[in-house]
Amino acid sequence: MNIVVCIKQVPGTTQVKINPDTGTLVRDSVEAVVNPFDEFAVEEALRIRERIGGTVKVITMGPPQAETALRSVVAMGADEAHLVSDRAIAGSDTWATSYTLAKAIRTLGDTSLIICGKQAIDGDTAQVGPGIAEMLDLPFVAWVRKVEEIDESKIRVERMMEDGYDVVDTPLPALITVVKEINEPRMASLKGKMRAKKAKINTITAADLDAEEHKIGLKGSPTQVLRSFVPERKSGGEKITGELPELVDKIKTTILDLGVIK
Repeated sequence: MNIVVCIKQVPGTTQVKINPDTGTLVRDSVEAVVNPFDEFAVEEALRIRERIGGTVKVITMGPPQAETALRSVVAMGADEAHLVSDRAIAGSDTWATSYTLAKAIRTLGDTSLIICGKQAIDGDTAQVGPGIAEMLDLPFVAWVRKVEEIDESKIRVERMMEDGYDVVDTPLPALITVVKEINEPRMASLKGKMRAKKAKINTITAADLDAEEHKIGLKGSPTQVLRSFVPERKSGGEKITGELPELVDKIKTTILDLGVIK
């Protein structure tokens, strides 16, 4: 079974800067880490490989320094690492990213299962996983908390819901996005870290994708950041203290005075 895991390198800090001209993240001198939800995706792929065999290929899209993220998951046990990197794809929104990654995944050969983290902690859109499935015309299951059964032709998973969970059967190939409840990611061993240092990172450029130029990068992004700013800090306010009945009366009076309700 060939399993592909999509990961993303994200800022390891909340102190990020946005380029005012392009609306894109300024990555220079910013600590970068593997998106935490993607570590659960890598771990689940490794567990499936241990259960039924196969190959785990990890892919990311980003600047050359995203190679560091790939080596981190190779140290966990991934078999192959692929970096989609090209100036032509810079500034991609979630639609263009989904399109580009879908094209890149096609270059990796036949794939039985694609696994993504439920979302990235920098954008929090949760759109890229479903977007890739749509681009590749694959069945898709989100919020997977457990892989119950899997073989070469089908997979059964538990999909987390607000009031419990659903059990979903779907044929393979398919794409799933996983939540943190699915497992506990393993720590990289010393042997794994040494292997990761020597691992070959395959670079995929825009020319390798057979992609339509107007669908990648900023040109292919239907959504763009027009303006970014730091919210103004507000001061003042009133602290209300007292017993519960007294607090209720005070809050009600305040709301009436403000004209919020009548």
